[in-house]
Amino acid sequence: MKIGFAVPVSGAWATRENLDHVARRAEQLGYHSLWTFQRLLSPVDGSWGEQYRSVQDPVATLAYLAGRTERVRLGVAVVNLPFYAPIVLAKALTTVDILSGGRLDAGLGIGWAEEEFAAAGADMNRRGKRADEFVEVLKKVWTDDVVEHDGEFYYVPRSSVEPKPVQSPHPPILLGGTAPAALRRAGRISDGWVSSSRADLSALDESFDLVRAGAVEAGRDPDTLRFVCRGVVRVRPQDGPERRPLTGELDQIRADLDRIAAQGVTELFVDLNFDPEISSPAADPAESLRRADEVLDALAP
Repeated sequence: MKIGFAVPVSGAWATRENLDHVARRAEQLGYHSLWTFQRLLSPVDGSWGEQYRSVQDPVATLAYLAGRTERVRLGVAVVNLPFYAPIVLAKALTTVDILSGGRLDAGLGIGWAEEEFAAAGADMNRRGKRADEFVEVLKKVWTDDVVEHDGEFYYVPRSSVEPKPVQSPHPPILLGGTAPAALRRAGRISDGWVSSSRADLSALDESFDLVRAGAVEAGRDPDTLRFVCRGVVRVRPQDGPERRPLTGELDQIRADLDRIAAQGVTELFVDLNFDPEISSPAADPAESLRRADEVLDALAP
């Protein structure tokens, strides 16, 4: 199982200095990848949690990291398709792939927050069908010399769309989602699946089975798929039967990684952005970085 690390994108610790430090330190320590995520807004009552109150744009962050790193792969888990036209997102992701020398992993989702759909002027209806067609258009833009698409939801006139991504045939596409239909979709049309922050890390194999089933139904080899786990890490004293995976002391968390890998996870990225003690807008950025350094060192590959 490869190990990645999520960079500071949420809350007070998401400063340029901290972003530089975490990215470079992770690369020096041999982490495989760096990750971001998307959140457009949050309710004023704070009901979604501290981690969603102040989140930077994931694609812009990856473009910045492309110029600040040399080897480590750069991923987003996830950017929500309904908030974009396919041609717009394709151009942005292509640019990141070029700037990084071909290091982009494109994690895509269909969104869940009604407030964000309203603010983006997007339609929540038939999101699954739209996602199928959206990915089809992305692949055309990335691979066809002459791009043309006239579908139910999206239209691209006969065009030349340049430049193309560095990676061939295109950057890896990882789909998120938890519903059975979303899991099967990942197996049918993508290069793999990425879990959410709320996933039960002790039962990931149940989701994997549905993803693999979708691949088989589409005549694809399920053994070629990637299974990427967002590892929401919270370092604090905790023990007993109610202890959640990746919550506890660092030695406990390290042992949890082995149990998660045994389920068939091909890659896990450590994510501190979902620990409110680190990612709250009220947290001390310097203290958050100090704690992140401890985790970086303790969980390094």
